[in-house]
Amino acid sequence: MNSWANLGFDLHVELPHGIGVRAALLQTLRDAIDSGLLKPGTRLPPSRTLALDLGVARNTVADCYAELAAAGWLVTRQGSGTVVASLADAHIRGTDPSPTRPRFTYSLLPGSPDASAFPRAAWISSARRALTAAPNDAFAATDPRGRVELRNALTTYLSRARGVRVDPNRIVISASSGHGISLLARALGGAIAVDSFCLHLHRQLLVDEGLRTVPISVDESGTCTEELASTSTRSALLTPTHQFPLGGPLTPARRATAVEWASSTGGVIIEDDYDGEFRYDRKPVGALQGIAPQQVAYLGTVSKTLSPAIRIGWMVLPDRLIEPVLATKGPYERWVSSTDQLTLADFIESGRFDSHIRKMRATYRRRRDQLVATLAQQVPQVRIEGISAGLHAVVRLPSGSEQAVLAAAQTSDLGLEGLSTFRHPDVSSVGDDGIVVGYSTPTQFQYPRTLDVLCEALQAALR
Repeated sequence: MNSWANLGFDLHVELPHGIGVRAALLQTLRDAIDSGLLKPGTRLPPSRTLALDLGVARNTVADCYAELAAAGWLVTRQGSGTVVASLADAHIRGTDPSPTRPRFTYSLLPGSPDASAFPRAAWISSARRALTAAPNDAFAATDPRGRVELRNALTTYLSRARGVRVDPNRIVISASSGHGISLLARALGGAIAVDSFCLHLHRQLLVDEGLRTVPISVDESGTCTEELASTSTRSALLTPTHQFPLGGPLTPARRATAVEWASSTGGVIIEDDYDGEFRYDRKPVGALQGIAPQQVAYLGTVSKTLSPAIRIGWMVLPDRLIEPVLATKGPYERWVSSTDQLTLADFIESGRFDSHIRKMRATYRRRRDQLVATLAQQVPQVRIEGISAGLHAVVRLPSGSEQAVLAAAQTSDLGLEGLSTFRHPDVSSVGDDGIVVGYSTPTQFQYPRTLDVLCEALQAALR
């Protein structure tokens, strides 16, 4: 996709290859809206016009418009045609109207580090040094695997810090873990096993790519991997180091079961190692990929360690998936800035990345401890789980109280996610009330007051 006319009647659309026309058009329109290329209020061409321009059936375009309208991305109004949803219309969408989350006075939404803690001076220093030393080809179209400087730096870091078995040729740089999941989904196809509680955004990415998701149980020991054999799937998306959102690490026995399943079926495990660097009350848990590099596609990102604004992730792939993923990604790197890749490579190699992680590990541990102590004192009727690692905790609530707590939080302008957000739609909701508290999200200054607001919301809802 190169450009969009302001009025929406002359849309220059380039559909991605390798997926069906309908899925390609849905993806292209969603990406354009999310990226801001199609702004709220932009009028789209009639389905007949766009179908003629693309050389596809009118029903294909009409069906895509209808699906996007049902999901809240588009709005169809009498006499006005089809337009991109405005912020006022966004309440009907299942996801945010833009790549940014709604703004709250207070926020404990999971998934974000403390934005105020970004190491600006160190990042600027690495950027200056990296750009000064950059070869000329860094400013031209580059390898779809990503810059070799970053792949070399990640090879050393991942093997040292996460126990990943890797060489630079098996790393493919992505824009995020979600981008990596989308690329892998297109390469794999079919059905995929997912946890009954998992990141709903990643599950939706799989669905958007045409995969059928099959839920398997989770408990305090992580994913119940013994269920994989009965699913008839050939791939699985897991968070072995720190199950999201419930928090349990995958036990050694269950790790072995998962690897045996993948080996015996020729299957693939997608390992999302989203916050493996942050552990508090236990020894480090290495990546599952380290024991089965040809059965596991490993995903990592700087979204939790540095910032989601740095759009860099990585995949360490089994040999058989490298070419299919690269074919899907395209002939050159068009997703991730080469200069950002060079900066991150220097940031890692200089030791600044490790220093930042150690600093934030101590900070987030103190926050975790403060959360536990505050809830124990002010709201003793709740139970807190999944606290030995990561950037969030699960607060279990009395049955039937989750929606009341979320309503009380909204009244206080507190951003909070219910556990039900992450439940697979095919899984029963009985006895699973809770909230997922992202204690890494507020600034250090805001954190004490944010905890007070959380406790007030819990107390008001649980009286």
